[in-house]
Amino acid sequence: MACGLTVAAPAQLELVPDKQPQAVFAGESQNIALVWHNAGETAVNAQIYAHILQASSATTAPLNEAPWKKLKMLSGQTVLETANFNFPGVNAQTEFIVLWLADTNQVVGKTEVLVYPTNLLHELIPMLGGEFLGVLEPNSVLKPLLKQNGVEFLDLAETPLEDFTGVLAIIGPFESKAQVRGGLAQTIKKIAKNGAAVVWIQPPSDTNQPMEPSYYVISEGKGDVVVVQFSLVADLAVNPISQKNLIYFCKLALNPVPMQLPGIETSTIRYKLP
Repeated sequence: MACGLTVAAPAQLELVPDKQPQAVFAGESQNIALVWHNAGETAVNAQIYAHILQASSATTAPLNEAPWKKLKMLSGQTVLETANFNFPGVNAQTEFIVLWLADTNQVVGKTEVLVYPTNLLHELIPMLGGEFLGVLEPNSVLKPLLKQNGVEFLDLAETPLEDFTGVLAIIGPFESKAQVRGGLAQTIKKIAKNGAAVVWIQPPSDTNQPMEPSYYVISEGKGDVVVVQFSLVADLAVNPISQKNLIYFCKLALNPVPMQLPGIETSTIRYKLP
C-alpha cells in the first residue's frame, strides 16, 4: 500500500470496503460515506485518524493527516458515518486515497475517492456551435449549474418549446410525473423532426412501473431523442458522475451510435454538429 503502510486491521474494528470509488467535486466540505463494523466480541473505543493521499500512476503524495473522530461501538455493531474533507482543485479526474488509522497507527481501512473539476458542464459549450442550449425544467436544478459553467441557454419555460430551433435541448429533470405537462412527448417529437437533438430526462419511476431501459435513443426525422431514466442524472448539483452522464447523453443525442453486441465496435456515427 501507499507510503509503505500495510493494512493490518485490529481484531475488531474494520471499515467495510466500497464496491467502487466514491466521486466528489474538488473544493471544501465534500462528504464521504463510511460503513464501520466491529467484528469483535468486545466494545471498541478508538480515536480514528484520516490520512489523505493523492495518487497517480507513479507516486502517491501525502496531503494531510488529521484526527477524525473517536468511534465507540458495541460488539457486532455496524454504523454509518459521514466524513467531511476539503479536496484541492483539479483539472481532470484525479484519484485520492483516504487511509484510516486507529490510535495505534494501524491502518483499519481505506477509501478511494475520485475528485472532479467543478466545471464539467463547460464541455457542453463546443457541442452547441455558438447556439443557445434549450432547457425546460421546473425545479431550477440544471440552470444554475449552466450559469456557473458559462453555458448560454434558452429557458423553454418562457419560450414555446415547439418554436425551438437550436441544435440541442435538455428536457428535465422532473421531480415527479405531475410536473410533466400534457402533450410534451408530441412537442419533443416535433422539434426533433425539425432537426433538434433532445435529451429527455424522465421523472423518478414508480415502484409498480414496468421495467424500462436506463436510456435509449429514438430517431425522429432529422433529429434524435435520448430518453434517460432519472437515476442516471440524480443530484446533478453535487454528483460529478451525474454531470458526466448528462454530457454523454448530450453527445449521444448529437452523434447517435447504432447499438451493437458487446465486444463489437462500430464505425457508423451520424454527426449533427455544425
